[in-house]
Amino acid sequence: MSAITRFLTTHSVQLTPAQSDRLEPILRDGTYELREVPYARCSGVRKDVNVTLYQSGKVVVQGKGTREFVEFVLEPQVLQEARLGYEEILAPESLEPRLGVDEAGKGDFFGPLAIAGVYVNADIVRGWKDKGIQDSKTVGNDRRIAELAKLIRETPGCVVSTVSIGPESYNRMYTKFKSLNRLLAWGHARVIENLMEQGPRMSPLPIRAISDQFARDEATVAKALLPLGRTLKLEQRHRAEADAAVAAASILARDEFVARIDQLGREFGMVLPKGAAPQVETAGKQFVKLHGAEALPKVAKMHFRTSYRVLGLPEPPKLDPSLFRRPKAS
Repeated sequence: MSAITRFLTTHSVQLTPAQSDRLEPILRDGTYELREVPYARCSGVRKDVNVTLYQSGKVVVQGKGTREFVEFVLEPQVLQEARLGYEEILAPESLEPRLGVDEAGKGDFFGPLAIAGVYVNADIVRGWKDKGIQDSKTVGNDRRIAELAKLIRETPGCVVSTVSIGPESYNRMYTKFKSLNRLLAWGHARVIENLMEQGPRMSPLPIRAISDQFARDEATVAKALLPLGRTLKLEQRHRAEADAAVAAASILARDEFVARIDQLGREFGMVLPKGAAPQVETAGKQFVKLHGAEALPKVAKMHFRTSYRVLGLPEPPKLDPSLFRRPKAS
């Protein structure tokens, strides 16, 4: 058993629906203290270990008792197979040199759209094994995000790039592209190109780039790639954050988004809440009262329906999703 495995303090794995159904009753058997965690189906805590099963099927295990839980509960009772310590044999591609790309802020009314990219190789992936590098949505708070972002940036051999599209630029670009997916594709392509321009810092050079599949047509991103990016194999996956490179990119993107929205808040003298919940609409109305409707595009994404409510305008009719479904092949 490797030293990395022996001192494991965090572990995550994607479960099938059947595996999730086997894990949940274990966490609810009375031996765990249940807690509320955003996006979680179930989360339990007991001595030396915290276990969270997310609605996506991803399970995250943290604490000094991680290895024991994985070896004696997760693998035999839930996964029903032994994996710990065999990751490099079971998934050798996890050590390949590659880029990971992810974004933050696309679902937030206030603040920028932040897109980040990260280069990793085998040494980097091994070094991060027990450091808590995981999908930013599963990280507890922004302070921990900042700590992990610092770790990523300071990792020897790791190359990073971040593109932040502030609200004013975002609104102009959205008007130009007329589609969030095309705007995202441009941002992902720009980050990939920025990374590839730093090729001399990468050893060995990446052979592929991985991102979440946000567009129905995978060609949307491929068409946006710039010259250096076209030399890579582009992989778009659902739940791509399970990959270490994409998880690291998600952390950097979130860290950038938080820094930028906080900066905007200081500039305009008020807290700009994250997300698109009712309190965001309330804050938007307060912002307009303080700074005027003409200033709203400086801090907010104006294509959100929230902007109509904030400005007291009638909302446009919602489009029928069936109009965008592809016809089934005969």
